[in-house]
Parts: sequence; C-alpha cells; structure tokens
Amino acid sequence: MQNHWFISLIALLMGLTLTMESIANQQKSLKAMLHEKKDKRRVLLVYGRDDAQHYTIEQQESLNEDKAGLADRDLDVIVLIASEVPEPDRQFLMHDYKLNPSTEFVAWLIGKDGGVKETYKKPVSTKDLFGLIDKMPMRRQEMKN
Repeated sequence: MQNHWFISLIALLMGLTLTMESIANQQKSLKAMLHEKKDKRRVLLVYGRDDAQHYTIEQQESLNEDKAGLADRDLDVIVLIASEVPEPDRQFLMHDYKLNPSTEFVAWLIGKDGGVKETYKKPVSTKDLFGLIDKMPMRRQEMKN
C-alpha cells in the first residue's frame, strides 16, 4: 500500500515539472526562492509529512487538472516533503510561516507582494484557489490588461 502512494507521488511529480518545484533539487534556500518570485509570481507552497502523502497527492492531482489556470494566474507551486526539507528551510517555515512540525499537510497561498493570503489545512480545489486569487486587487488589474 505504501509503495502505491510512493509510485503515484513520483508519477505526479514527474508530470508536474513545468508548474511545480521541489526544494530538494535546488541549491537556493526556500527563503531565497520565495524572494526571487516576489513581485513576479504567486506561490502555492505545499508542505506534507511523509505519512500524509495522500494529501499531497490529492493536492497535486487537483492542480494538474488546470495547468492553464495556474499559468494564467502566474501561480507557481512548490511542494515540500517533510523528510526532504533541509533544516534551515524547516526553521524558516516554523519562524515565518508558523509551521508546526506535527502538521500533516499545509499549503500557503503567497501573493506577488510576498504576503500569505490564505493557509489551507487540507488540499484546496482549483475552483476555491482561483476564486480567491481572482478577487485580489492585483489579479483584477491583470485581468483588465
């Protein structure tokens, strides 16, 4: 059963390489990555513990259904698996995002201004996610242009 989740997770990660990033493959810290995206991109930062992979998979499947919606909203997705997060990044999440290490799953929607717009404790549908983004003043301006 556990292998099924692992294989599904790998398949999803491979299929979402254009829209999702993994901190484990980066030379930069999570803080630096988020700083580079500020003023340019929105970010859905997804964190899941290894024993709660079903939430991470569910979130990725939902996002995979509307890649065009992600692109249209300048939304990047960064997926963090607890066991792969370097300690400095874990400390950053705990300090700046109030991550509780015992949390199974959490996702933060980060606006282009770098601020957290919403925190999700369960996977969020693209309908709800896009609905919130589309109500943001900066997004409304983007839609007019």
